[in-house]
Amino acid sequence: MSSIQIAHGASLPAAPAARLTTSLVGLLATGAGLSVASIYYSQPMLGLLSQDLGAGEGTVGLVPTLTQLGYAAGILLLAPLGDRYDRRRIIVGKSAVLALALLLSGLAPGVGWLLAASLAVGLAATLAQDIVPAAATLAPDAQRGKAVGTVMTGLLLGILLSRVVSGFVAEYWNWRAMFLVAAVSVAGVGVVAARGLPRFAPTAQLGYGALLASMAQLWRRHGALRRAVYAQGLLAVGFSAFWCTLAVMLHDRFHLGSTAAGAFGLAGAAGALAAPFAGRLADRRGSDGVARIATIIAAVSFASLALTEVLPAQAQLALLVASAIGFDFGVQASLVASQTQVYGLEPAARSRLNALLVAGMFIGMAAGAGLGSLVWAHAGWLGVVGLATATALGALGVRMGRLVR
Repeated sequence: MSSIQIAHGASLPAAPAARLTTSLVGLLATGAGLSVASIYYSQPMLGLLSQDLGAGEGTVGLVPTLTQLGYAAGILLLAPLGDRYDRRRIIVGKSAVLALALLLSGLAPGVGWLLAASLAVGLAATLAQDIVPAAATLAPDAQRGKAVGTVMTGLLLGILLSRVVSGFVAEYWNWRAMFLVAAVSVAGVGVVAARGLPRFAPTAQLGYGALLASMAQLWRRHGALRRAVYAQGLLAVGFSAFWCTLAVMLHDRFHLGSTAAGAFGLAGAAGALAAPFAGRLADRRGSDGVARIATIIAAVSFASLALTEVLPAQAQLALLVASAIGFDFGVQASLVASQTQVYGLEPAARSRLNALLVAGMFIGMAAGAGLGSLVWAHAGWLGVVGLATATALGALGVRMGRLVR
């Protein structure tokens, strides 16, 4: 696209992309990882929070709930602003707000203050969804997949390591220390971003209401966007169903505790490794083909879990690890391919396109958590495996253009 579409059909020439250096990619990857990690820090610390603040488990459970709700709301209500304003200012501003929210979490005198700060953390943590489109905008067309994949590696490592780090810090120091360390790290990202990021020319001049309404127009206009959102959402259903029922299955079948279930999360490192590989491959071979191959890998990995019903215990555990690595690799590679494809549809609307893609994935994750628990209760582990396999095959059908046009 050679011009930037603005209100009333006018257009402006697109500003040339700044040179995307290795240090700049590193900054963006670090910022994405630290910001998205903020969503998950509280989860391993809920027991300590309950004891220290004298709050019931149900009340303390609202901490991660409000953080997730804030993140979901921020994706749809705040992320699109990256098309309307200088994305550098948004990244720096959100870094400051997120650092302040994390600081307030660490200093909260009671659970009420912590709940309010948790909502603010979720809203500001959508900083990650400003950083990824920034990388796509700065990268040359031929290297967009590689840049997005590298930044996604940072984001995925943030998700993977956040619970491990917060559990360790909370156990050997305390939960307040974790929030304070997180606040300092995010503030550092903001300072470096203010110095190192170039300015981004706004690509839309729509008012806020019109900017949000234009997302519906983008949805209707781009079949590739709809296919990417539906496919990634379906993969997210199976992904979430597996992880939400794994701990229960390990306890019932192998008498293993939550620590063992958490250790399985290290398989997510494969997803982080898949991101840059998938991005480079999408640059060379096209994002459609990469997304289809990644979806097939996920479907086969999910289906192979059915063999846990006939294998001895040690072999079952080995298969669980191998399958988790396989489908995590497939899901994350598919996501990077989807982002690479979607960002190329309409460069002037990258923030809005990203918001739609991530929101669809988030909806799939939420649906997978609910459906996984329901299927587990009525059909056991094979039912969960069947659900994950069916949704992955559905995603493949979408990718092939047979279910969604």
